[in-house]
Amino acid sequence: MKTLISILREVRDPRDMNARHDCAAMLFVTLMAALCGAKSCVDIADFAAANEADLAGIVDLPHGAPSHDSFSRLFRLLDPLEMERAFSAFARALRAGLGLAEAAPGAEPRVVAIDGKRLRGGYERGRAHMPPLMISVWDAQTRLSLAARAAVGGDEVAATLEALKSLDLKGCVVTADALHCHPAMARGVLARGGHYLLKLKGNNGPLHARAEKAFADADAKAAGKSGGAAFHETSETGHDRHERRRVTVLPAPRDAPAFPGLAALARVESERRAGEGKTSRGVCYAALSWRPEPRVAAAVVREHWGVENRLHWPLDVVFDEDAARTRKNHGPQNLSIIRRMALDMLKAHPDKRSPARKMKLAAWSKTFFFELFTHMR
Repeated sequence: MKTLISILREVRDPRDMNARHDCAAMLFVTLMAALCGAKSCVDIADFAAANEADLAGIVDLPHGAPSHDSFSRLFRLLDPLEMERAFSAFARALRAGLGLAEAAPGAEPRVVAIDGKRLRGGYERGRAHMPPLMISVWDAQTRLSLAARAAVGGDEVAATLEALKSLDLKGCVVTADALHCHPAMARGVLARGGHYLLKLKGNNGPLHARAEKAFADADAKAAGKSGGAAFHETSETGHDRHERRRVTVLPAPRDAPAFPGLAALARVESERRAGEGKTSRGVCYAALSWRPEPRVAAAVVREHWGVENRLHWPLDVVFDEDAARTRKNHGPQNLSIIRRMALDMLKAHPDKRSPARKMKLAAWSKTFFFELFTHMR
């Protein structure tokens, strides 16, 4: 708990010097409230008022519990970059507290997935078509966040490149959708010591066309023969649907368009049947900075979607993030970072309950609530 409070004290207070409530104390109270299910500044203020005596024993509250207007004003004015730096420090401290080591040499790469998430209820008046956008950098191995960043003006590419600058990606494979398949992204990942697997579509026309031709040539060469390009196939059944995927990896053609660090191309063929309904099929390609076995490439592709299922989905379902109507200035982005901190703390606790059940238990049991902080050493 002391570690977390010290991290929050590094956040620069944007308010005037005569502000009554300490910034770090308010941030800590907000996190505690989020762990217990608070979803708005009104909820946070109610939590603070209901638990004022306990909270005053942890942080300084010389003027009592802050009002919802005080919380709202702080988050509106707070620079998101300050919160992002605090979140990165929090993520490092949490990983250290959990004893999470970096990938060992020779081990299979750790997947770091990058994806954007809209805060759909956080739009400003008259701008429902352009809600704020957050960039998530997520560790598929630990299922914890590594970084989060607000995309100013909805520029997901620029925000992602800035987020990567603060990370050590040695032993990691960075995965992202086709929006990020461009030279600047490839250079950024390689400069941080990682590899990349970037989905390839028509926005990178020449490389996409060359990938299609390379696999078409490989298929033609294999026709009528028992050999051909090596592939890995998986088949899964669950939730009343059946999915089959086949992943093939080829070395990058010598005449491929210039792309930083390009070493291989991958093709992912998918087939999905829902119940007794129609079967849908799809093919997509990816650019890789190393040449893995098809089995490894298939695992990396599969792990990428964890950022949707295990980060963005809980934020919406457990924390009701899409329904949150905080919308002025920097409020939506800053509160989104608080939610991610709370979600990581809930997931880091070894109890096997879901984050939603842990959240309820934190509100009902002070013992369990304080156990959530024992991982912050």
